[in-house]
Amino acid sequence: MPEGAPMIDVTNQPPPLENYNLLSSDTVLGESLARENAGWAAARLAMLGRQLGTPEMIAAGADANRHVPELKIYDRYGHRLDEVDFHQSWHKLLGLALEAGLHTAPWAEPRKGAHVARAAGCFMLAQIESGVYCPVSMTYASVATLKHAPAIADEWLPRIYSRTYDPNFRPVAQKTGALIGMAMTENQGGSDLRANVTRAEFYRSIGERRFYKLSGHKWFMSAPMCDAFLVLAQTAAGPTCFLVPRWTPDGVRNAIHIRRLKDKLGNRSNASSEVEFDGAHGELLGEEGRGIPTIIEMGNYTRLDCAIGTSGLMRQGLAQAIHHAQHRRAFQKFLVDQPLMANVLADLAIESEAATVLTMRLARAYDEDDEASLAYRRIVTPAAKFWICKRGPAFAAEAMEVLGGNGYVEEFNLARIYREMPLNSIWEGSGNIMCLDVLRALSRSKTAMDMLEGELREAAKTDRRLAAFVTKLQESAGRLDEAQARVFVRSLVLALQAALLIRHAPSEIAETFCATRLAGEAGGAFGLLPAGTDTRAIIERAAPVLN
Repeated sequence: MPEGAPMIDVTNQPPPLENYNLLSSDTVLGESLARENAGWAAARLAMLGRQLGTPEMIAAGADANRHVPELKIYDRYGHRLDEVDFHQSWHKLLGLALEAGLHTAPWAEPRKGAHVARAAGCFMLAQIESGVYCPVSMTYASVATLKHAPAIADEWLPRIYSRTYDPNFRPVAQKTGALIGMAMTENQGGSDLRANVTRAEFYRSIGERRFYKLSGHKWFMSAPMCDAFLVLAQTAAGPTCFLVPRWTPDGVRNAIHIRRLKDKLGNRSNASSEVEFDGAHGELLGEEGRGIPTIIEMGNYTRLDCAIGTSGLMRQGLAQAIHHAQHRRAFQKFLVDQPLMANVLADLAIESEAATVLTMRLARAYDEDDEASLAYRRIVTPAAKFWICKRGPAFAAEAMEVLGGNGYVEEFNLARIYREMPLNSIWEGSGNIMCLDVLRALSRSKTAMDMLEGELREAAKTDRRLAAFVTKLQESAGRLDEAQARVFVRSLVLALQAALLIRHAPSEIAETFCATRLAGEAGGAFGLLPAGTDTRAIIERAAPVLN
């Protein structure tokens, strides 16, 4: 045997899932795009899907997580830097995302279906690398808040809308593009934002613009190399929102001191930091004492992105599992032809499709401004974030198990997906916060439940299980109990998913979903589909198609 030759032949190992188009290989996403008024974006998104599916971009996603960000607090002479260095793969992926307009296209180029088109792009981006999605999402969400302050919007939006990624750390006036982050939570309060202790003191005004000095800390400030942050701080009037740039108007580094970077379970390509404000310059955004309502609109958009991100990760986990099962043989059969494995894969496919169709329907509500769409946003955004994100970790674990030991190895992306999954359930409000927000939204609107029933009515006429499920949902809505909020919200999401599948998915998908999620016990293990399920048809619909 020649020196260096392999001792064994590698056989029965699937080829890598690469050189494929993340859009054209995904039937459910393509159908959703057309149905939710964004078919006009299909060609552009197909180009992005092809780019993301190349070996180069897939490797960049792995490299960005392997080579984690590095904090540089001081230079070699002892001057404060407060900078974070990212691997070149991070910059490559973030540049691609901005070039595709995933950060602001619906705002910069508004048209029917624009938020849906962006959602589809982010759905694909999350499958390859979720860390860069963080600054993309925060920038997207910030626009809704910044537009309420015309002077700030005039100064910042042209650079925020730019599709040119400019990673240079310099004053925004010298940059070709800008990204926005946010910093709300503190270590003593977490989700209780009214417990924040960071203070803001007024120090000057220019015309109607009012500037303050901020002193205090933030326990989580992700993507700290963004160009500015929406920050909550206390004034005499209460929690107030400020735009805090990394550089002052005088061209001096703002007094935002990065204490350390978090050592996180997942999302490792993205820096999440603890920071101190030492008299940092900030500009008032909105009214004093109204900071939480001012910034909450931004939170709705980032919560939408949590549902999009988890749905995308589900799709990638499913694609990897089916691809493996189609190429791996065991006991004289391909895994995909083993009845019990087919049951598992089909169940994962149904869960993924249900998450995708609801997420894209929710994105359409952000394209519409009528009363019903606004109510749908307020209620379904936190509801979808709760249930879809709550299903993510179990979904990833099952998909990983399909690959056996390979799935648990970091060289395969399912290990990274598994570590990523809990994040979207935690960020932008954990599960309990989401469920309480749903109850709060319903209590404030007398017509909200009628709107939701309108979404369900047509499908319920054609399926007795959904009709019975909706009746129980209506009854529980009349006696909402905080301790049972998770039960109610889960039921609401399942009803919405069932209605969408009945109306738009093949009969075997809708039938099996209703049989297992409405008539059965939702939220348990996968692979428990009833006898007679057409698992082959379900898997074929979900299978990724290589170019």
